[in-house]
Amino acid sequence: MPVQRNASPTSRTLITVYYLLITALLVSCIPADVTPVVYPSYDPFLPLQKETQTQPDLTGTSSPLPNTPTPTPTRQSTPTRPPLNISLVISGLTNKIINTPTPDTARILPTPRQNVEEYMVQPGDSLGGIAQRFGISVQTLMEANKISDPNLLDVGVVLKVPAPKPVSAGTSLKIIPDSELVYGPASVYFDIGDFIISQNGYLSSYTQEVNGVLLTGQEIILLVSQNYSVNPRLLLALIEYQGGWVTNPTPFNTSDPLGLADENRNDLYRQLTWTADTLNRGYYLWKANALSTWVLKDGQVIPIDPTINAGTAAVQYFFSQLDDLPGWERDVNVKGLILTYYVFFGNPYNYAIEPLLAPGLSQPALTLPFKKGEAWYFTGGPHGGWGSGSAWAALDFAPPGENSNCMASDFWVTAIASGLVIRASNGALIQDLDNDGYEQTGWVILYMHIAEEERAQPDEYLFAGEQIGHPSCEGGLSNATHVHLARKYNGEWIAADGSTPFNLDGWISSGSGGEYNGFLTRGAQTIEAWDSANDFNLITR
Repeated sequence: MPVQRNASPTSRTLITVYYLLITALLVSCIPADVTPVVYPSYDPFLPLQKETQTQPDLTGTSSPLPNTPTPTPTRQSTPTRPPLNISLVISGLTNKIINTPTPDTARILPTPRQNVEEYMVQPGDSLGGIAQRFGISVQTLMEANKISDPNLLDVGVVLKVPAPKPVSAGTSLKIIPDSELVYGPASVYFDIGDFIISQNGYLSSYTQEVNGVLLTGQEIILLVSQNYSVNPRLLLALIEYQGGWVTNPTPFNTSDPLGLADENRNDLYRQLTWTADTLNRGYYLWKANALSTWVLKDGQVIPIDPTINAGTAAVQYFFSQLDDLPGWERDVNVKGLILTYYVFFGNPYNYAIEPLLAPGLSQPALTLPFKKGEAWYFTGGPHGGWGSGSAWAALDFAPPGENSNCMASDFWVTAIASGLVIRASNGALIQDLDNDGYEQTGWVILYMHIAEEERAQPDEYLFAGEQIGHPSCEGGLSNATHVHLARKYNGEWIAADGSTPFNLDGWISSGSGGEYNGFLTRGAQTIEAWDSANDFNLITR
């Protein structure tokens, strides 16, 4: 049955019944008042807490790699893959189902700006980016500076940035748990293809060429879910709610299935990548306590309710990028996306796995991504794990030699831990450290820009220090040969400048407040990230 905004009279009647039933359920889910707790504001300059390092579940070592172009280490036998162990999964598989939202203590949000500020335009700035940074609309910024063309912005110009003017507070309705945002344990048993076929809509027969390969709708959703680490159930609910693609043979929005009016993104894949990146931005900014308001399409500023969770913040932020005030209030309330979610999948909190990150989480022992005795350049501090919206989960390292030509290097990227290779394509290699074969569970490492030639293959078990492949520019966006490293745990990107920083052979990562800026520190020695080859950003293993 279609669930869409432009529904027929019969559909509207049925949806009204659903709405009444679900409203009753949702009202019962609203938590009681709780005592506010002060959360620390996001501050990349705070000193790092010393992390207790634990050994990986799977042990195994390889012999030291000799200093020759073609090493032949003695290799241990591959560990036996353990059975999958998920404590909370879909209804019917466990009796520990969370049927209502877990109450979240009200956090102390950053205080919105109260005064006009000034900002000097820097190279690469856009009016939209500046407006987003300061929590106001583009229109407000244009009016304050008498700008008629938003595309004409001169470097060095000093802009007046008005203070935001919030309207009524945002809703406290919790739409999804955090585990329904990430491509994590809650998605292990969900079959995207079976669900799409069962609905028999436009999506079931959709195909599109992506990076030179013809993909089905199912394959596109899986690819975006995996790369960005966003739950496919959430993407499917949004595709239906915004475009009617899942249940309708002839959907009401074919060019912009996720509601983004952009001529450069008028297909499913590009709409989905924008959607996943936007959802991630809301999720991880909320986790970092870096948000206090939403800026809507019409310039209205909505104070965020301090009791919502990160998954809900992601959805609220997504709609803030598309909606005016009436549209936003509709989409994030009981008549909005959550209604489609209930009709498709039932109560999203029936899938909740809490917490995704255990208290006191620490990473397993990791090494630098190259051979012992070699010196590489630390070229990128904390930045997006995949896309700009994810947590600043990644670090970059460039091999010796000339790397600006983007040719694959003769040097080898080596495994930073022992684990199973579960994906390898388009420059990306995914290594599963708990060896259960799922990238949605436990610790997972992303190696990006690995050249296809001589790259390790899926189902190949690699011990720490063994060769993965050659660094290049393959996959994603890159202006020079390097390797991009990022970590996930239970599907959540782990920030390199957060409470669980990288520890690579004792080198601890930290940030400096700007993307790609940051440091590696070991004892009294600190190395600053720099986008070039210099003595001061050279690091030796």
